[in-house]
Amino acid sequence: LLSCPCSLLSPLTTGKCHRTLAREKNATFSILISCGTGAIEMVPSSGRYANAVVTEHRAARVPNVVAERPEDALRAPASQTGNLLPELFSNIVLLAKPDMKDGCSQFGNESLNDELRRKVDLRRQWISQTVEEVQKIVHHLTTEISYQDIRFQAVLYSDTYNENIKVLAPTQLLITVPMRGLAGYREARQQRWRYYTLQGARLPCPLRDPEGLQQWLEVEQFLKSLWQWHEADVNTDGDIVPAKVLQVFRKLVENAIETCHLSGKVSMLMDRPAVRVAVETSTGRVELELTPSVEIPTAWSKKARWPSCLKRWPSAERVQCIKSFGFSLLACSNYHWQLSFLRAERVLLEQLDEDGGCRRKCLQAMRQMKEDVWCPGKRPVITSYHLQTVLFWTCEKYPHPKDWRVFSRAFLRLVRKLHKCVSQHFLKHYFVRKSNLLRYANSGELGALAQKLAFFLQNPQISLP
Repeated sequence: LLSCPCSLLSPLTTGKCHRTLAREKNATFSILISCGTGAIEMVPSSGRYANAVVTEHRAARVPNVVAERPEDALRAPASQTGNLLPELFSNIVLLAKPDMKDGCSQFGNESLNDELRRKVDLRRQWISQTVEEVQKIVHHLTTEISYQDIRFQAVLYSDTYNENIKVLAPTQLLITVPMRGLAGYREARQQRWRYYTLQGARLPCPLRDPEGLQQWLEVEQFLKSLWQWHEADVNTDGDIVPAKVLQVFRKLVENAIETCHLSGKVSMLMDRPAVRVAVETSTGRVELELTPSVEIPTAWSKKARWPSCLKRWPSAERVQCIKSFGFSLLACSNYHWQLSFLRAERVLLEQLDEDGGCRRKCLQAMRQMKEDVWCPGKRPVITSYHLQTVLFWTCEKYPHPKDWRVFSRAFLRLVRKLHKCVSQHFLKHYFVRKSNLLRYANSGELGALAQKLAFFLQNPQISLP
């Protein structure tokens, strides 16, 4: 029998809470709340979990959030109002999992873990085979492109890890194509308005300023630059314009496909301004986004104000090491270049479990569940990059080794964080925290994913096809 003071639950309701009575019955969990706005009784529905049944209520409202921990939910600010108390409190109880013996034991079932490991191993083999075939084709194409235009480098073939290939999904890869002839980067000294269009016309009003992960790129920001970067095919008013770079690059890719006699294996996709190709491999059709990239290994972007304060994870020494890898600028849009920290993120991933934790295993499990159950398809609304970002934020919030010793608890913690981000359509970029990675994601797809995650959290069992 548990009792709590009124102040503990008062933020959850608009009225004054007088008493909370909770008792555990065998494998079920029952709660009775008596307050100034109504009463709720939790009754078992399946023998494992409880659903909320309203015995009386008068517009009791609670925050429209799902807490990562029960105590976080109880301290939610009263200003955040949304769903009726029964609807959300049942979710809070389910996430609290008072009967851990039932919920986590099934999730931690050895046979299920074995099946998950088998699926993860199969995925790794499949991805390895796909990347092996793709990088041969990419190396062939980009070598031809570099012959035609010195500003673009060939993507080198690698027997081990290839830092220019990022797997977003099993059939969706990001290929960064390094550009040469730009060295000695420095931040822009002063801001100025831009009035040009891609066609060369003048605008009456200036172009919008870059947001979040975006920035302008002037050729004068480099101490050394090839004369080709001053040419009008990529330069307007001193700016290296990503849309123009992509236009030049697209023509080079089209010509390289013909020159390399790869028309039977590689075909252009009509996505603009991005340069996308479809590649036929032995494992199936794979879509590649070929993105020109300006590598800046000697500086750390001023937009990446990381870490924001002293954190236990990662350590101060690790932070300095990560920053030494610099960043990149990707040609992804019309006027603004996109900041990328692929090298820094790779260092974070490589050194995840030096304390013997299960962070990497949790990431692999989340990725497998996303691809097989939660968000299958060729172009999922959530990619491996989003899951990686969720992991980084969770590692920062839970920095101690003890938080990552039990796989089932650590995994559910990550899923709760993912559910919260998807439900709120908000996931901060780990390095540039003013950028929301879900800002332009499809709301309908995010809603469907949130429902699947909520269902999983109610009954956390790994069910793989």
